[in-house]
Amino acid sequence: MFTIPGFPLLRLTLIALLFAVQACSPTYNWREVSSTDAAFSALFPAKPATHSRSINLDGIQVTMTMTAAEIDGVTFAIGSAQLSDPATVLPALNAMKTALTRNINGTVRREKSSASAANPIPSTEIEAIGAPAAGGGQPMLLMARFAAKNQRIYQVVVVGREQAVSREAAETFLTSFKLD
Repeated sequence: MFTIPGFPLLRLTLIALLFAVQACSPTYNWREVSSTDAAFSALFPAKPATHSRSINLDGIQVTMTMTAAEIDGVTFAIGSAQLSDPATVLPALNAMKTALTRNINGTVRREKSSASAANPIPSTEIEAIGAPAAGGGQPMLLMARFAAKNQRIYQVVVVGREQAVSREAAETFLTSFKLD
């Protein structure tokens, strides 16, 4: 029964409604994004932005195109570059892995590689933990996948404070990556 003097039922109803509305507003707004230039598709948790810049991968100069979105301080990104020499594919993939791990002052704690007859260049997945000086010493988690198709290389990355990275969201992003 509803009583006016303290509005207890009304107050409880408003609190319950507030929690229900918050539960319905998702942090992740998944959308499929395709790149015609880099020939990939993936699910991003928000609308990504795309930028290109020249980088050096241990002596291999490339133009890297990065498509990325950030949610609550966690970055979801796919970088790709076209190489001119097939012999540079594996060294470039290894340089990307090393650079990303160094960016968080990290140590790889899990690594898995696989190759197939259709794509003999191995795809590698890593998980690294680190604490960069710029991040206030807070532990950073890096989950990444490195792949190549012909002479195009890819890095698929989730990075953020370890406590902020949703394993479920990271897995959704990493496993949604497909080469066209």
